[in-house]
Amino acid sequence: MATKRIVIDPVTRIEGHLRVEAVVEGNKITDAISSGTIFRGLEIILQNRDPRDAWAFAQRICGVCTHVHALASIRAVEDALQITIPKNANLIRNIMSATQDIQDHAVHFYHLHGFDWIDVVSALKADPAQTSAIAMSISKWPLSSTSYFTEIQNKIKKLVESGQLGIFANAYWGHPAYKLPPEVNLLGVAHYLEALNWQKEIVKIHAVFGGKNPHPNYTVGGVPSAINLHSHGVINMERLNLVKSKIDEAKTFIEQVLIPDILAIAGFYKNELWGGGIRNYMSYGDYPQTSINEPDSFLVPRGVVLDGDLTRVYEVDLKDPEQIQEFVDHSWFRYDNPDAGLHPWDGKTEPQYDGPKPPYQYLDENKGYSWSKSPRWQGKPMEVGPLARFVVAYAKGDEEIRHLVDSALQKLDLPLEALFSTLGRTLARALETQHRVNLLEKFYKDLISNIKAGDTATFNNEKWNPETWPAEAQGVGFCEAPRGSLGHWVKIKDGKIANYQAVVPTTWNASPRDAKKQLGAYEASIIDTPLANPEQPLEVLRTIHSFDPCIACACHLLDPQGHELNVVKAY
Repeated sequence: MATKRIVIDPVTRIEGHLRVEAVVEGNKITDAISSGTIFRGLEIILQNRDPRDAWAFAQRICGVCTHVHALASIRAVEDALQITIPKNANLIRNIMSATQDIQDHAVHFYHLHGFDWIDVVSALKADPAQTSAIAMSISKWPLSSTSYFTEIQNKIKKLVESGQLGIFANAYWGHPAYKLPPEVNLLGVAHYLEALNWQKEIVKIHAVFGGKNPHPNYTVGGVPSAINLHSHGVINMERLNLVKSKIDEAKTFIEQVLIPDILAIAGFYKNELWGGGIRNYMSYGDYPQTSINEPDSFLVPRGVVLDGDLTRVYEVDLKDPEQIQEFVDHSWFRYDNPDAGLHPWDGKTEPQYDGPKPPYQYLDENKGYSWSKSPRWQGKPMEVGPLARFVVAYAKGDEEIRHLVDSALQKLDLPLEALFSTLGRTLARALETQHRVNLLEKFYKDLISNIKAGDTATFNNEKWNPETWPAEAQGVGFCEAPRGSLGHWVKIKDGKIANYQAVVPTTWNASPRDAKKQLGAYEASIIDTPLANPEQPLEVLRTIHSFDPCIACACHLLDPQGHELNVVKAY
């Protein structure tokens, strides 16, 4: 059987720079490598800085996941210095996290992942009246008339006839792996456009509590959100009412647009259940009701499920040097002992590019081939993200998660095993959006109740003075980012950062293989995928996009005066 190697570089509709190579025998993938092709290096920039400022730098790891990096960074410093935060601060942080999850997940489906399932050009063949009938049969969303879908179809037609597809260019339209009828494709394109308008509204919640989005403001010890219901220029009742209106809008959009769309689209693809990958799932847990150091209070539970076995959940300890380790034997980094696995507190970020010089045809998977390290939990590769969180929560008996999963699978007439697939990963992200909007409502109500009870504190300055700090301290901060488990580890010495390491969700998922030849989640997930047309590997993109890749962006090195010293580029 003929063997060939296909290369997708760059993978588009993601954040950052990713290259995927796949070995194809016949029409099925037998091996794969995932290569992050950009160097981050932010850990180097953070050394010797004031730990209270770390969040502002760490937040710039990404222009998409800005809140979560700030939150993980702040929690790491608070853990190291044993700083507690007021109840209102915890609630506001949870509101910010739920807001980011909701906006990010919806944007991901409609604007990054949806066109792996939706054929835009096919929508020109649709009967708008039939699209209207379908829309009204699955939802009471008001924008569902025949005239409305006719207007959307005319917009698409103008783009196609112009010869310039604009935002819809450079795709595999007409590919045989597309299964939706034209009418459902038209529905999907219409909601793509609606989601563009909606997503800018929900992030106003970040602007209320953090001053702006992206990169809202934070502070060690709480949140920079003073509350006074009778004053201008701070969080008052008018601002809180605005937040409530945006939560209501989000709930309506998720329940009447996103969830019906996902279930309708999934019904046409429910027999394509490949893409499960390594089937090891991990969640650090998040949304604490009390303290981040009390996992029993988390509304998103912590744990590890191995090999898809839902009968057992393993405990996770982020401070245990034997549990979380990063390896670099297949990465472009250097350790003193190249075979060692380092816990992030002892981690190093020393770039050592020894890959091929451009232009090159293929990467060599027997050597270093990625700017991503290979994190492992007790020596095992893990998948993180919405599917991992749902698997762990389901295995732990979380009633709400079980209800969401069981109800969706019942509507699709699919077994629980179907969750371990590309389709299941996409479904889990949508269901998590519904879960998060419910949490968002809860956190808002709790915040209002606490304020009404007379508590307006949002900041604890008890340990703000570095003279009160120990000479040496170390901490870990974590959260469940939209794309999965995110951890920041910090060591502080004499009031300055001595070492800093961030292990991001995509580092887990996009990791290269390790010395034991264990593949990362991306790599394992596309093996055994059948390709309708190897020259147009839509099925590979469908699976890779189901993880919502977020490869680190380019970084600039600055001197203390802010002058640029060097620009790191990827070729």
